[in-house]
Amino acid sequence: MLSLRSFSRGVLALLFIGAGVLHFVAPATYLRIMPPYLPAPLLLVYVSGAAEIAGGVGLLIPATRQLAGWGLVLLLLAVFPANVYMLQTHGAGLAVPQWALWLRLPLQAVLMAWVWWSARR
Repeated sequence: MLSLRSFSRGVLALLFIGAGVLHFVAPATYLRIMPPYLPAPLLLVYVSGAAEIAGGVGLLIPATRQLAGWGLVLLLLAVFPANVYMLQTHGAGLAVPQWALWLRLPLQAVLMAWVWWSARR
């Protein structure tokens, strides 16, 4: 029988791999939410997308699961300024309700905890 933790890892892997692929398929969306003080925004979009894909795949492999979990937690922390910037710019031109932008900030911590819990031994 599939455990809740195994199911969570599968869901997270799909979410991160899917989001990572979108960084390459639709980078303009991610460029819009990139804070202007960060250098080489397109490179950062591609690097973060590759990190999401690697982390998602890593969650599925027992030997790399814990390392992938820590990497994804650090990645979520690293992209937090983009969430703040998106809030400050009222969605950075994207059609996102203001309440969702506010909700996204604490949900980042929930997502970090979910990743950590799912990846631990």
